[in-house]
Amino acid sequence: MTRGRTRLQKHYGDTVQVIPKYYAALEGADGLVITTEWNEFRRPDYTRMGELMRERVIFDGRNLYTPAVMKQHGFRYFSIGRPEA
Repeated sequence: MTRGRTRLQKHYGDTVQVIPKYYAALEGADGLVITTEWNEFRRPDYTRMGELMRERVIFDGRNLYTPAVMKQHGFRYFSIGRPEA
């Protein structure tokens, strides 16, 4: 278990589940909330994301994605300071 997981579990207990692979975290998800700018999240496979998610909804707190691209891939996309796509 990594140090970060230990901190999360100590603080939140069983109310938070940590998934080591980011696509696995999308399986059956009602939506995605982005709170990081890490490079690994900047160029996702949008088709794969949409296939894994139950609902194609993204709340982007870091403005990683382009609203037009999100709309093209069928996502409802909410980002800070920009209109909904």
